[in-house]
Amino acid sequence: MPEWTVAGSLVWQARTDAHLTQRQLAAAADVPQSTVAAIEGGRRQPSIPLLQRLLRAAGKDLRFVLAELDDHDASIASNPQRDHEVARRFRAAQAMK
Repeated sequence: MPEWTVAGSLVWQARTDAHLTQRQLAAAADVPQSTVAAIEGGRRQPSIPLLQRLLRAAGKDLRFVLAELDDHDASIASNPQRDHEVARRFRAAQAMK
């Protein structure tokens, strides 16, 4: 199982909400598929511009990120415990579909 991060969870959620494969999202965002896989798998933290480009390609915007972060001190990738909680919530939501 991959080591999830907030950014990876958000990209995965946006991509699956849009019914896109990693390859399709990568093509729409003009990045290599390996970049999407690395971000979703927690092996790479995207810059804010890259995260924004991926989310836009999936039909979301940066407000999607902000809606998921429920406190002002949180940042993408600064709190591993919070990252795991966000990932747990996404997995639970996906299992209910």
